[in-house]
Amino acid sequence: MIRSKTEQRTKRHARVRRKLVGTAERPWLQIHRTLHHLYAFVVDDAKGHTLASASTRDKALAEGLGSHTNLDAAKKIGTAIGERAKAAGIEAVVFDRSGLQYHGRVKALADAAREAGLQF
Repeated sequence: MIRSKTEQRTKRHARVRRKLVGTAERPWLQIHRTLHHLYAFVVDDAKGHTLASASTRDKALAEGLGSHTNLDAAKKIGTAIGERAKAAGIEAVVFDRSGLQYHGRVKALADAAREAGLQF
């Protein structure tokens, strides 16, 4: 039976999440990509709390962006999540690409977060 791209991505994400665990010392950085926006969260699995977040829906981050879905937006979100995580005292994270290919916006966000000082 042929599955849609969304079903395939969800299945890949579930398979990865079975093995991926974020702790208080090393929380997980999850990204969520939609057609209109890009989101990034740093989450502590043990408590179920979001420690830092950034998205193109933030007014401060969205200013000056021509599009909320291009590589420039992804780089800006990556830099912002890196800075906010460092401000929260987080040095290293476990990267969760949510079943998406490590390519394009996902890669740009990850590279920008690394440049901002996050280790993963």
